[in-house]
Amino acid sequence: MELWIGLTIAGAFLQNLRSLLQKRLTGDLSVNAAAYVRFFYAIPFAWIYVAYIWEGRFPDLNFIFVAYVMVGAIMQIIATSALVAAVSGSHFAVGTALSKTEAVQAALLGLIILGDAVSGLALTGIAVSLVGVFFLSGSIRSQDFLQGDASVWYGVLAGTAFALCSVCFRGASLALGVDGSASASVQINGVPILGVAERAGFTLAVTLTLQTVLMGIYLFLREPEQMAKVLLSWPIAVWVGLIGSVSSICWFTAMTLQNAAVVRALGQVELLFTLVTSVFFLRERIRIREMVGMFLLVLGILLLV
Repeated sequence: MELWIGLTIAGAFLQNLRSLLQKRLTGDLSVNAAAYVRFFYAIPFAWIYVAYIWEGRFPDLNFIFVAYVMVGAIMQIIATSALVAAVSGSHFAVGTALSKTEAVQAALLGLIILGDAVSGLALTGIAVSLVGVFFLSGSIRSQDFLQGDASVWYGVLAGTAFALCSVCFRGASLALGVDGSASASVQINGVPILGVAERAGFTLAVTLTLQTVLMGIYLFLREPEQMAKVLLSWPIAVWVGLIGSVSSICWFTAMTLQNAAVVRALGQVELLFTLVTSVFFLRERIRIREMVGMFLLVLGILLLV
């Protein structure tokens, strides 16, 4: 198994676990405050990882890295808000499914922005897995896409923003200078593994810091009472931060090694983890439509790897 595949699957699994823990906070926190927890409590762990992997050194920063990080961080915040708006509308399934078009959009944006080409087999895998996502997302009728409900457009916006932030995070990581003399001897496609870990870890830490500052200012101005609740939620929130930071490290490292579109498409395996959780832990029944979706999603993933 290639390293990026294992990292993506691990990232998806941990992201599903983080989401389960984060849901326990929504009863006491607002939607924005619950989202803020994932950034605020992940920062210490991200910077500890950076301090360990960089061993007291510091990367060579440049304008391209800063620009990619800023756009990526803002787009991820927009994507999260758009997704909440999409699933809150009258067409939950449509909004959710359209938000999962991020892999397809990332393929186009990656080609335009970074020049990342995607093979025909990978594009087929992305398309097949997307059909599987539509089956898993619920009973969707063709007319649902034509009614112009706001959730449809929020779903498209969420998919576009998620795709753009993934491409930007990959671009930022690749634009970051690394001292090759300190890199590990093991290489992947000519890139030292330690160099990849260094770039991905630092990109993540800077991104989390920027997102924490931006969302912190927003909460302070719009929902000041939530700031105290965020601090009081630490017994659960600290685990959200730890698991979320490890998940993000896996995602960022995978996207440094591989095309962002392919990584995000493989990352849809998270839906399988969610379905397994609902069946075995919540005792929900699995339907024929969901079984078809699982088959198509797995088929698409096999085409990718």
